[in-house]
Amino acid sequence: MERTPIPVLTVPTAPYEDQRPTGGGGLRRPTALFESQRNYLPNFVQSLLSSVDLRDRQGCTMVVGSDGRYFSKTAIEIVVQMAAANGIGRLVIGQNGILSTPAVSCIIRKIKAAGGIILTASHSPGGPGGEFGVKFEVSNGGPAPDIVSDKIYQISKTLEEYAICPDLRVDLSRLGRQEFDLENKFKPFRVEIVDSVDIYLNLLRSIFDFNAIRNLLTGPNQIKIRIDAMNGVMGPYVRRILCDELGAPANSAINCIPLEDFGGQPPDPNLTYATALLEAMRGGEYGFGAAFDADGDRYMILGQNGFFVNASDSLAIIAANLSCIPYFCQMGVRGFGRSMPTSTALDKVAKVMKVPVYETPTGWRYFSNLMDSGRCSLCGEESFGTGSDHLREKDGLWAVLVWLSILAARKQSVEEIVRDHWAKFGRHYYCRFDYEALEPRTAYFIMRDLEALITDKSFSHQQFAVGNNIYSVERTDSFEYIDPVDGTVTKRQGLRIIFSDASRLIFRMSASSHVRATLRIYAESYEKDPSQHNKEPQAVLSPLIAIALKISQIHERTGRKGPTVIT
Repeated sequence: MERTPIPVLTVPTAPYEDQRPTGGGGLRRPTALFESQRNYLPNFVQSLLSSVDLRDRQGCTMVVGSDGRYFSKTAIEIVVQMAAANGIGRLVIGQNGILSTPAVSCIIRKIKAAGGIILTASHSPGGPGGEFGVKFEVSNGGPAPDIVSDKIYQISKTLEEYAICPDLRVDLSRLGRQEFDLENKFKPFRVEIVDSVDIYLNLLRSIFDFNAIRNLLTGPNQIKIRIDAMNGVMGPYVRRILCDELGAPANSAINCIPLEDFGGQPPDPNLTYATALLEAMRGGEYGFGAAFDADGDRYMILGQNGFFVNASDSLAIIAANLSCIPYFCQMGVRGFGRSMPTSTALDKVAKVMKVPVYETPTGWRYFSNLMDSGRCSLCGEESFGTGSDHLREKDGLWAVLVWLSILAARKQSVEEIVRDHWAKFGRHYYCRFDYEALEPRTAYFIMRDLEALITDKSFSHQQFAVGNNIYSVERTDSFEYIDPVDGTVTKRQGLRIIFSDASRLIFRMSASSHVRATLRIYAESYEKDPSQHNKEPQAVLSPLIAIALKISQIHERTGRKGPTVIT
C-alpha cells in the first residue's frame, strides 16, 4: 500500500524583537515564554534554519539532542517537523531525545553533518517555572560564531512565515531509521535514532588508557568514587562509561535518571548546588568526586573530605599533566586557551612548557577558531568548562577521565596532586561573586560608570590601602580581543584592573541573562610561598573584594547585602 505524502505547510507569523542569540547561536528564555508566546519556538527555529544557505541546507544532515528538561519532547517534535519542511535530508537524534552537548559535537564531526540543534539551557533550572534554550552548533561541532548568531537575529526580526510538517511523527524511543515521504519532495526525509552514548564512548576509547583507569577503579589499590549527574543528561553516560565500561560500582553514581525539573535543583556543578555530593565527600569514604551540569559540558572535581578544586586550578593541573593522556602523547601540545576571567594559573604552566596561551572573551566559540587553525590543544573557562581539540565543545566527562588518568599515573590523592602543583607553580587564590537577577538598567549603569572611573587617567597608578595591604594599580582596560586567525575584533568583554603584584579584579556582565541581568566580580591573587598556601580564598581575597565593592558601589546601587552565589 502506497503511503500518502505528508503535507508541507507554510504558516504566517509575526516576528519577535527579542530573539537575539546570546552567543554561540543560543537562545535562552523562561520556559513559560516558549509555551505561552504564539510561534515563539517555531520563529527561532525557522530563523536558525534559514541562516544556513539554501544550497547547503537541501538534503543535508543535522544532529538533534536535548538535556531532557521540561518542554524538550515538544520542542524536538517541532524541530523535526520544521527540519523536514525546510529541506533537511536527514536528522540524527539521540534515543528519547537525549544527547549531551559533547556527544552532539562528537557526532557532528564523526558523520560530517552540516550542524546540530541542542535543546538545553545549560545549568539553569528546569521545569515549567525554569528556563529553556535552543543552541545551534555549526559543521565543526562547535557553537555558532558571532557572524552566524547575527544572521539568525536579523532573520528573526523580519520573519513573516515558517515551514512545517505538522503531521510528521517520530518515535524517539525506537533505535534505527524512520523514513517519511513529503509532498513535493523527490527524496524521503530520514530520521535516525541512535544510541546516546555509543559514538561518544568510541571517541573516548581512542583518547584515554581505559585499562589504567579501570585498574584505578577495580584493582588492588582502587579508590572509591562518587559521581553526581544532577538528574541531567549525563546519567546514561556515567552509568555506561564509568560503571559498565570502567568498572566503578553502580552505587558510585547518583542522580542518574534525567528528570524534567532536575529534581527541583539547578543542575549547576558548584559548591552551592551540588550539596549532596559535597556532603558525601566530606565523610571521607570517597577518594574522588565529580558533578556535571544539565547538558554535560561543565563539571566540578572534589577530593577526599570535600577538598575542592576550583576550575582554574583544574585547567592548569590538567595542562601540567597532559603526558598522562595517550592522545596528547600522540598529537602533541600546540597551545593553551583560557577565557579572560579565568585565573592566570594556566599561564604559569604554559611558560614552563614553552607553549603559547590565548586569552579570549568568555564563550567557547572563540576557542573553536583557535583549535580549527591548529593553534590550541587545551582550553578552559572559570565556569567549570574544560575541553581539548578532540571536540569543539567543553566536555565534562572528558575532564573527569583526565583527572582519573592523572590519579592512576601519579598514584596520589586529589589533594596531594593539587598541593604539589601549588608548590611548583604557586597558588592562585581566586573567587567569583555573582550578583544575579539585577534590574538590567541598574547593572548597565554600574558597568558604564565603573568603566569611566577605571579608564580615567587619574585612576592609573592609584593606591588602595585595605588593612595591612596596599594595592597599586598597574593598568586597567575594557578587554578587547583580536582573533589571531581571522583578525575579528571583539570589544567590551569585561573591565580589568591589574595591580603591580599581578592581582586582578574583573567586572563582567553575563551574556546568558534575559529579563534580569547578572553582574560578576572576579578576584585573583598570586602567592608563590608554599607556607602561605593553606589559607581560605575569601580571607586572602577580602581586601581585593573590598576594593571592588568600594569602586563599584554595587551594594548601595542595588540594595543588595551580598552576592547571590560565590564560587
